[in-house]
Amino acid sequence: MRTRIRRLTALGISLLTAAAFLPSSAATAGAAEAHDARPSNGGLSATVRYTQYGIPHILAKDYENLGFGTGWAQAADQVCTLAEGYVTVRGERSRYFGPDGKPDGSLSSATTNLSSDLYFGGVRDTHTVEKLLDQPAPAGPSATSKKLMHGFAAGYNAWLKQNRVTDPACKGSKWLRPITSLDVARQGFAVQVLGGQGRGIDGITAAQPPGATAPDRTADPERTAKAARELFSPEEADMGSNAVAFSGKTTANGKGLLLGNPHYPWQGGRRFWQSQQTIPGELNVSGGSLLGTGVVNIGFNGDVAWSHTVATGVTLNLHQLTLDPADPTTYLVDGKPEKMTKRTVQVPVKDGAPVTRTQWWTRYGPVTTGLGAQLPLPWSAKTAYALNDPNATNMRGSDTDLGFGKARSTDDVLKALRKTQGLPWVNTVAADRKGHSLLTQSQVLPRITDDLAERCSTGLGKVTYPASGVAVLDGSRGDCALGSDKDAVQPGVFGPSEMPTLKDAPYAENSNDSAWLTNADRPITGYERVFGTIGTQRSMRTRGAVEDVAAMADKGGLTVKDLQKQQFANRAPAGDLIADDAARACGALPGGTATGSDGQVIDVRTACAALKGWDHSMNTDSRGALLFDRFWRKLVATVPGAQLWKVPFSAADPVRTPNTLNTGAPGFATALADAVAELDGAGIALDAPLGKNQFVVRGSQRIPVHGGTESIGVWNKVEPVWDAKGGGYTEVAHGSSHIQAVGWDKGHCPVARTLLTYSQSSNPNSPHYSDQTRLYSDERWVTSRFCEKDISRDPHLKVVKVRERR
Repeated sequence: MRTRIRRLTALGISLLTAAAFLPSSAATAGAAEAHDARPSNGGLSATVRYTQYGIPHILAKDYENLGFGTGWAQAADQVCTLAEGYVTVRGERSRYFGPDGKPDGSLSSATTNLSSDLYFGGVRDTHTVEKLLDQPAPAGPSATSKKLMHGFAAGYNAWLKQNRVTDPACKGSKWLRPITSLDVARQGFAVQVLGGQGRGIDGITAAQPPGATAPDRTADPERTAKAARELFSPEEADMGSNAVAFSGKTTANGKGLLLGNPHYPWQGGRRFWQSQQTIPGELNVSGGSLLGTGVVNIGFNGDVAWSHTVATGVTLNLHQLTLDPADPTTYLVDGKPEKMTKRTVQVPVKDGAPVTRTQWWTRYGPVTTGLGAQLPLPWSAKTAYALNDPNATNMRGSDTDLGFGKARSTDDVLKALRKTQGLPWVNTVAADRKGHSLLTQSQVLPRITDDLAERCSTGLGKVTYPASGVAVLDGSRGDCALGSDKDAVQPGVFGPSEMPTLKDAPYAENSNDSAWLTNADRPITGYERVFGTIGTQRSMRTRGAVEDVAAMADKGGLTVKDLQKQQFANRAPAGDLIADDAARACGALPGGTATGSDGQVIDVRTACAALKGWDHSMNTDSRGALLFDRFWRKLVATVPGAQLWKVPFSAADPVRTPNTLNTGAPGFATALADAVAELDGAGIALDAPLGKNQFVVRGSQRIPVHGGTESIGVWNKVEPVWDAKGGGYTEVAHGSSHIQAVGWDKGHCPVARTLLTYSQSSNPNSPHYSDQTRLYSDERWVTSRFCEKDISRDPHLKVVKVRERR
């Protein structure tokens, strides 16, 4: 196999004109070097073959050189976004952008640059990442992962040195400068703690001991539980996903199928980037990588395909501290005092004096005064709260991804998870050539058993844990420390044997609810509350997804084309449930009018007709879809769930309940009137095609966008940004991103169709700024070119040899 790959690669390169092609001015630099396979002065090098839509196929002799080619190619497409991420993890946003500016949210929840810098400056000053890198595997990252990081930094720097930046987002900026492998590792650390310390950055950096006259405040249990439930609800998240694996029992040829549809931000540093990585005889994998990552995070190889969905496992817990009455920076454990560790951080500020602040750390983690503004955790003279995040000692995610890339079966996927235990906040859904399916919630989670929560929860924790999975443990008791599982790589986390897992079911599906309803006929039970709920109401998206994939499995004979149809079916489950009832209730309103929340009487007769005529889909040509969307958003925001439905939820029938809209509920007519008034005020016809008012603008082109919001339950989820003055939804905040439909036939090459909804590059001057976005709008796909014969036959192929210049 190795000889064949090398022969085909050499043939492809020799037959093609080796004109370098990159989304910037790299062509001149690459053209003269394309035939030179030997890097000068022993520097790193790789061959990058670009196929249609700017998808790079990176060929290298080892992992360091593979990292080099990946860093180069990512910089070519996303240099400004990457550079801003490195400014963030260096703790330098205030220096360049001012302390009051707001980060894009891709690397933390910090609401200001200053808060972000104080946190990441602390990570820098305490050498947190360096210490993790020094841990030997498997507790720390492998030598292979570190070689990838080193190569990635070298590739990024080489591109920056050899090319002219054309992206106006950073062209000529002082903050655009070379990086080190430590910068790459720090960005990886930030991604790992997104669900833990990353949620509490404002509270960590603002936490200060109370003064002598400060009031003795405590967190309100009921309010805190409600806030925690909302904070950790997948319906409120800016990341989500759908994924389904079908076993060979359901497919036309007995081989597995996988459809992955992650929902991620369309702008900023949490975008995916598409590539293929090849080391002949060692690694050959294609898929999507989060920016700044030197590995493929979701993707496929010749035998296995996998995707991830954001999991319901709560990746943090709190320890409620009992403080020394004489000193609020000393806490008691089994009656013995322990002094908090003082961490002082200085942040340089643009056009101002440096800001110096202190953070306070404990044996459990940092003291925090809240998880976002909506969940305050006051530090009083008697009590403080410390945040435990086990992923703050986890730098193994890249090794997990490498294990997936080299897997040859779903069993190998499980072996990689057991060995590395590196995934912080996602489920894994996988299928393989042999016809196996898999879903596993293998996360790094604090080892909060229900028994521990029962024994050790404080009064606050007794409310928050059942409601949200957020445990608040008594930090004054040594016997309330998190235990360890024998098969866990690090202390204080669950081992692989405790992870909810379903193997070889006809279908295994997740849409960001807990693992319970992965397969409606084979529900998963027996896991601890911290992983998620059992027997509770599912989201509208989960209900619609299970209906769809169960019907597909029952039909059987499935192929990749069936996955493609499911992705863009754009069925609105909420519409099927309530649109007809809403139209009838609308038609029965006295005088054809309803009163809005502002007291204005609105004629809704045209709305009744539009709802009745709607096809219950969110296609660009669906008329009445926008009206239903705006009406439904207003209705669910104002009418409590218990009043919304006539038939309540039943765990015995979780896919079909609750159902039957309560059109007599207070708020129904008001929501309808408000939606009509809103569209009328914006000059939008109630029966206008969805694509006329749901679109993105790229350059001078308006590109219609199909799909629908979380509450409507559309598989092809988009969360657009409303701009009534601009004509409706004029941008997408997050939603469908790196989509892949993968199967196998009798040949060696996977049968794969992919789509990167927002395209490869965020540079408006790149030819790959919006090309796949237009494909997405037209519901068209990219045929993956995985095997060498397919790469070499691409009529759009451009080949460039990239290397260091010393």
